[in-house]
Amino acid sequence: MIWLISLGAFLAAVAATGGVLALLRRRAVLDHPNERSSHSVPTPRGGGLAVLPVLVLAWSIVGLDSAAARILVLAVVLAAVSWADDLWRLPVVARLLAQAIAVAAGLLALPPGQPVFQGLLPLLPDRLLAAVAWLWFVNLFNFMDGIDGISGVEAAAIGAGLALALRLAGDGSPLALYAVAVGAAALGFLVWNWHPARLFLGDVGSVGLGYLLGWLLLTAACLGLWAPALLLPLYYLADATLTLGRRALRREPVWQAHRQHFYQQAARRLTGHGSVSLWIATLNLALIGLSLGAVRQPAAAWPAAALAALLVALLLWYFSDRPQRAPDAR
Repeated sequence: MIWLISLGAFLAAVAATGGVLALLRRRAVLDHPNERSSHSVPTPRGGGLAVLPVLVLAWSIVGLDSAAARILVLAVVLAAVSWADDLWRLPVVARLLAQAIAVAAGLLALPPGQPVFQGLLPLLPDRLLAAVAWLWFVNLFNFMDGIDGISGVEAAAIGAGLALALRLAGDGSPLALYAVAVGAAALGFLVWNWHPARLFLGDVGSVGLGYLLGWLLLTAACLGLWAPALLLPLYYLADATLTLGRRALRREPVWQAHRQHFYQQAARRLTGHGSVSLWIATLNLALIGLSLGAVRQPAAAWPAAALAALLVALLLWYFSDRPQRAPDAR
């Protein structure tokens, strides 16, 4: 079943994205370059209009329990708001309010009575902190979708890694199939989004994917798989959070688009979008391996987390703009 869902979601996403691309071109729904962009030619945006319907179909074929059905409905509503933002640029407050409502309603779709943070907090504070983390993840997934291929690579790695971790842990729920469908659909979109990208996800895709992946990660944590839930998205978490922190310290408006993420610095300094996305894909393969090792040997979870943090830190350092050392006087 897992291979059928993977292949079906991949092929459906390739076909649907091609169709959506033709529609977006006819309608001239384009992302025009500006001083904060990482692209140089007008490019269609709205690839999420293909990815989200594929996921609705794939999850429905797998079979929907009440929790998954609730999350899909909320994801579609949130994607609709985000599509309106793609077209007309809604106020920040309106976008955040819609996301907060979707997250609050989505908390009811987490395993009842099972804490996200492994019992470190009472259940009510646990859920409140989970809501903040989920809301942040939705936004960081949107913030990080700034160069060709990056979000397709990230969603594919998180989806595949979660599916493998759940199967290794012996979980018999459809959760692994939901996760692998997200990963496969992201790969299908990546066929069209690899550098040079023929279209972008748009907010309709990045916000929708961030919402679905956030639910999958939090649910995995509720099931005791805290290490994969933390390690698999670690690059995105680190890049977005550190960049936001630096901008806040400089008293810059944190909600405005910019080109200060580590991956954006790398895209300017290295050989382009493709090489940066490949670096992130390579790191994600290592994070998947560490996550699976932590599932197989729970005693190794903290060493795996420490090693993952070191690998992410090294890649962030490699990506960052560093002062050039002056040549030695001769």
